[in-house]
Amino acid sequence: MTIRPRRSALFMPASNARAIEKARSLDCDVVILDLEDSVAPELKAGARDQAIAATVAGGFGARELLVRVNALDTPWGTDDCRAVADAGFAAVVLPKVSHVADLEAARALLGTVPLWAMIETCAGMLNLPAIVASAGANRLEGLLAGTNDLAKEMRCTPGPERTPLLGHLAMIVTAARAAGLIALDGVCNVIEDGDVLAAECAQGATFGFDGKSLIHPAQIAAANRAYGPTADAVAWAERVIAAFALPENAEKGVIRVDGEMVELLHLEQARRIALMAGAVTGS
Repeated sequence: MTIRPRRSALFMPASNARAIEKARSLDCDVVILDLEDSVAPELKAGARDQAIAATVAGGFGARELLVRVNALDTPWGTDDCRAVADAGFAAVVLPKVSHVADLEAARALLGTVPLWAMIETCAGMLNLPAIVASAGANRLEGLLAGTNDLAKEMRCTPGPERTPLLGHLAMIVTAARAAGLIALDGVCNVIEDGDVLAAECAQGATFGFDGKSLIHPAQIAAANRAYGPTADAVAWAERVIAAFALPENAEKGVIRVDGEMVELLHLEQARRIALMAGAVTGS
């Protein structure tokens, strides 16, 4: 089993050449060149060209490079999908996925490039089971919680604890896990690495998200800390793996480690933690 970290997924406006260049040196796991919300209408076509030029030029190292296109019901969505289909992006982020038909329409334009779907509408939440059930047919590999747009459509006020959205976040993670997909938490509107950002990152990690969508480089460190394995977790994983590797435990499904009962499911968790730690450190 191999694990690719997606602790931090940074949206960068593809209309900003300096931002694209900066993304090549940032400590994020994923760079998402944005053609949608952060790009003004008059800059859409130029942003598309710059995004394609960036992936052709490369230089992003181990960072996973994605592009977020405009929704297909906008004047730019169809052209975006056709243009980026063979550009070499690791995946295309499709906004406002509300129905399986949205994925199918994008797939018809994109060829074989994988899709990540933003779940940011009430219809998208209600149709999540069908959306993830179609993952294989539509090469859907990830779900991103679009918390700002979802809150707007719900007319709710999330607040620092995001209370009205907690059920939705849990459902997005549940749907992603049921289909074997990546799950990324929504953006935090607080730019600096303060208490609100740290708490929101920790909350998303507790819910089981793989990482967090980000809107500013200043948020990367908080996301990497929250979604990366702690030293204590790595040490626990190493003890569990070592204990199950002992000859006397070879045929056992339950053993004791540090005075606690540990089952094979914990061994699986330990192996995942160890793999993530190795992927993060490059060891």
